Amino acid sequence: MTQLFDGKVALVTGGASGIGRVAAEAFARQGARVLVSDVDIEGTHHTVKSINEAGGQARGFKADVTQASEINTMVGELKGTWGKLDFALNNAGIDGDRARTADYSEATWAKVISINLTGVFLCMKYEIPMMLENGGGVIINMSSVAGVTGFVAHSAYTASKHGVIGLTKTAALEYAKQGIRVNAICPCYTRTPMIEKIVTSDPGLESKLKSRIPVGRLGTPEEVAAAAIYLCSDAASFINGHSLMMDGGIMAE
Repeated sequence: MTQLFDGKVALVTGGASGIGRVAAEAFARQGARVLVSDVDIEGTHHTVKSINEAGGQARGFKADVTQASEINTMVGELKGTWGKLDFALNNAGIDGDRARTADYSEATWAKVISINLTGVFLCMKYEIPMMLENGGGVIINMSSVAGVTGFVAHSAYTASKHGVIGLTKTAALEYAKQGIRVNAICPCYTRTPMIEKIVTSDPGLESKLKSRIPVGRLGTPEEVAAAAIYLCSDAASFINGHSLMMDGGIMAE
């Protein structure tokens, strides 16, 4: 059976674990060659090994998305290895502190905005020229349900994810006529290692989170990865500048 992405090249940031790892594996299963990037080089190697042992093609690259020089080098690595870039999933991000706005650490604010928002900007800044050389491509930016609503005690995270949606819409308008589509995915509580760690430390938290979601369960990384595959496919060729809610119905209330 022909794979969706035979001959294509994908970049996944934050690919050492969670949604990033599962998405990188999903791109590879569809035939794409995948560059997996993260600051966690051990986790990155695990993802790459998983893909290659399953018969896919992947390489790892350690890059801090807050550093323009490292992003530029990463994209250069892609060009030197596979000559092009078709898909980019800008997934790297962090949670930050839990504190009300007046009590929020300025240092943590700067760190969250730098990784979650400036990191997405820098990735697009260097991904887009390579896609233009190619005649087009698809960029997916990882936002959150917190990108479209308030989230108490998460001021930096919420602000950063709102910003990602604004960046997504702007780039989508700027490059649509040049063959580049840019969309965002907005998950809610997803069963990643980060969430697992939090709910394990608080036995009653998982039930509380589920009670907030109309479908009554947490999301899965596999569901988010499937959405990324769809948005990169030709089946989604008329979807541009869109923020896809993956929230189990939260925003319908």
